[in-house]
Amino acid sequence: MKLLLSSKDVIFRQYIPKKHKRFGIKIYELCDETGIKYDMTVYLGRDRQRTAQHLTATHATVSELTKKIQGRGHKLYMDNYFLSPDLFDDLAMKQIYCCGTVRPNMKGMPQDLNPKRTTLKRGDIQVRTRGDLTTILWRDKRDVRILTNIHDAPAEGNFCDTNGKAIKPKLWRIITATWAM
Repeated sequence: MKLLLSSKDVIFRQYIPKKHKRFGIKIYELCDETGIKYDMTVYLGRDRQRTAQHLTATHATVSELTKKIQGRGHKLYMDNYFLSPDLFDDLAMKQIYCCGTVRPNMKGMPQDLNPKRTTLKRGDIQVRTRGDLTTILWRDKRDVRILTNIHDAPAEGNFCDTNGKAIKPKLWRIITATWAM
């Protein structure tokens, strides 16, 4: 998601309080690893047709953007704004595989990895799988949840160096390297 600054008054200008530049035009883009755009869409406000299909707005947006790459085995890396287990299942049927961070309260997430039920120490990793979908809970300074159907599940346990600092899982290094592009 990108926020394009707009000094003009347009009907579909958005206000996002957590962004540095809070007003602009919201654009969703599908890019490759070099930044070349496959497709993009401008958010024009709530779409009532998508609501009738019983899809969340983010699920419908990702489905729309990925129409041109279906059936080709592409891999998507997304942030927690878009991710849900239902979206992963839907895209996997279209031969699009995904990975990214996920919010703990997302519908369909394993209940035993709920923040209220887990007490992890720094460096702990817990893994749950359902078919080819893997949920990983890793504790560094705070809990990080990763959802993937691209990568193999890491080993569970506590992974700290001799100084007590958490050793980042290989999967986390892949995700953060992808976001830096």
